[in-house]
Amino acid sequence: MDPEQIASMIMAGLPGADVVVLSEDNTHYEARVVAEQFHDKRSLSRHQLVYGCLGEAMGREIHALSLQTFSPAEWAAKQAQEG
Repeated sequence: MDPEQIASMIMAGLPGADVVVLSEDNTHYEARVVAEQFHDKRSLSRHQLVYGCLGEAMGREIHALSLQTFSPAEWAAKQAQEG
């Protein structure tokens, strides 16, 4: 499974999300997901939302997924802070 496929699955499950997925080996992935659905949710709930988008691919085609999750307001604040 390539990073674009994973990004598409996440975007399908979280409409309007901004998703970037990277991988060097198409087995271990890093993803940044910015979604309004994360507003007022804790990290665990956010990760569960993403895993729900990926369904059975988690643990099968996707062996490891490192997630960074932000609401749009959090992402804007982080971008402003980084300059």
